[in-house]
Amino acid sequence: MTVLSLLTETTATATALPMVLPANIDINPNDSGLPGISQLRTIVGAVMTIGLILSVLALIISAIVWGFGANSSNPHLAGRGKVGVLVSCGAAVICGASVTLINFFWDVGQQV
Repeated sequence: MTVLSLLTETTATATALPMVLPANIDINPNDSGLPGISQLRTIVGAVMTIGLILSVLALIISAIVWGFGANSSNPHLAGRGKVGVLVSCGAAVICGASVTLINFFWDVGQQV
């Protein structure tokens, strides 16, 4: 049996097999799939509000600590205040951009 005859038999067998195509599945999130979705949205919105309020509180406290550290010549306390200001601002950015970030990555996932 030669290589050419093997290739011919393999090609004939491969073309005789039916083509298997993946099914086109299209699933989108819906608002009426489960009971309580509207209450869950309300809860998530309330948690985002609490997160933003706590970020403002952390910013105020960190600025006070930074001021006390700078005025008392305590570099450790001033450094902690600076880090607290940056962390509270970062937390506010993440809370504010969370919906946009999730929507962005949802759109990226839909394009895969």
